[in-house]
Amino acid sequence: MRKQLRAIDAKMIMGKNTHFKAALADILAEPDKRKEDYEERMARHGGWKSRPHLNIVRDQLNGNTGMIFTNGDLTEIKTILDTQVRAAPAKVGAIAPKDVVIPPGPTGMDPKQTQFFQALNIATKIVKAQIEIVNPVTIITTGDKIAPGQAALLDRLKICPFEYKMNVASFLDWSVATKDSPAKLVDAKVLSITNDQILGFFTAGANNLSSISMASGYVISSATPHMLINAFKNLAGAAIAADYGFAQLDALKNAAKSGPAPAGGAGGKAAAAAEAPKEEEPEEDVDMGDLFGGGDDDY
Repeated sequence: MRKQLRAIDAKMIMGKNTHFKAALADILAEPDKRKEDYEERMARHGGWKSRPHLNIVRDQLNGNTGMIFTNGDLTEIKTILDTQVRAAPAKVGAIAPKDVVIPPGPTGMDPKQTQFFQALNIATKIVKAQIEIVNPVTIITTGDKIAPGQAALLDRLKICPFEYKMNVASFLDWSVATKDSPAKLVDAKVLSITNDQILGFFTAGANNLSSISMASGYVISSATPHMLINAFKNLAGAAIAADYGFAQLDALKNAAKSGPAPAGGAGGKAAAAAEAPKEEEPEEDVDMGDLFGGGDDDY
């Protein structure tokens, strides 16, 4: 990863958080004229100046955290990190980063080891002297702490459900720098947003605005083409009904006449001509069984 990052003018620094914080504290501390190292510190970085954004960096140094410095495209950094992935087993006590599903099928385990599945309420059956899982089972849910039984079962099934890789936690955005806040901490999730997704969101929003405009009658630029087309359809329908023509409608009619004939048109007419008209059978009087009373009944 370091070699790939250097190729795009990026630099990765890994170290102990205590050393990182000590170095940042030294840079953030204003030089004291009463101390002997005043002249040295003033000349070390071309003159001391306030760097409040380094406090943001210091607050992020928790756990296994490193830093990558770059002035290039952050998506390239994320791509390099995502290509370096190693399979990782489930460790007891760790927090699951994703769901773990055991697929159905043979496990290769002998029937004497059914207690592992019974402890986790996994339905099994014995097929050809080995345990077979009946249905897919979600053995671990995202955010759960991995239990010893779950880790032991995944180890016996030789399943490494997780990944060992470096993930971008956050980054400093300098494009929104102000006098009071020279940098803004941004969540790394925004790096997963692609140009196609942004274009899709914009298109959906424009379609909604156009629909509202057409429904309310308030004209906006995106709805104008649709309104013109609908108006032309209304004019064309009224002109055809009134046997009236105008240039645009005549051009549309000529284009329709010069086009290919609809499939099955002639065959439908031939079939209609060949079918002989059926004579209607005379209706018969239906005997209602004196439902409403006969003339001989006295009430």
